[in-house]
Amino acid sequence: MSETDKRILTYGGEQIGVDLVTRTRRGTTLRIKVHPDLSVEAVVPEGTTDADLDKVLRLRTRWIWQKLRDFKAVQEHATPRDYVSGESHFYLGRRHLLKVHHQPDAPETVRMLRGRLEVSVQDRSALRIQKLLELWYFTRAQDVFRHRLSALLPTTLWVRTSPALRLQVMQTQWGNCSPGGTITLNPHLVKAPRDCIDYVILHELCHLQEHNHGPAFWVLLERVMPDWQRHKARLDDMAELMLRQ
Repeated sequence: MSETDKRILTYGGEQIGVDLVTRTRRGTTLRIKVHPDLSVEAVVPEGTTDADLDKVLRLRTRWIWQKLRDFKAVQEHATPRDYVSGESHFYLGRRHLLKVHHQPDAPETVRMLRGRLEVSVQDRSALRIQKLLELWYFTRAQDVFRHRLSALLPTTLWVRTSPALRLQVMQTQWGNCSPGGTITLNPHLVKAPRDCIDYVILHELCHLQEHNHGPAFWVLLERVMPDWQRHKARLDDMAELMLRQ
């Protein structure tokens, strides 16, 4: 592969930029990622020739174009957040209406009540309401992720001790697993259905045994979650709504 770190594809009269990310880790396979922010990334094993890369990109061009169309269609229906009563916000895959209470002399709180997200705020500021909701989601995510991790560990027989778990907001990832075995999850994931959360956690737990996306990794994931592709597809379809602030 040449030193160029980007490729330009053409399909349907449109140009599509693909960022190339070289990986030196043994067992890495060449794969394409289309992210909700409409960026496209090709993970390329070190030593891949230009001819091999171009062949894969050519075969996947229509798929890339279709995924971008799907994400764009979601964006067209995703209106910007105003953080006012009547907006819908996701939690565990379900929409909940936001109800804002302006109470200057009362403590600021967020709670789930009869299917609504009730926010009591002293200052009627969209930014303040946003920050209160982000803190609420983060706290809920900690509890939900720890509970699901504990529930899933008995199915992952290769994991002898519970891995360290941390939360970090990420723009293009739901989770990752560090070389040291720490699993990092995106707190926005708590907005997704439980099965989608389980898919991401199991995906990262599989990386404790298989550190790349080689054939052995997918065999392992298939063993613990035979229908993982269905949950991944659902999560991909909802990603733009989940990650919207």
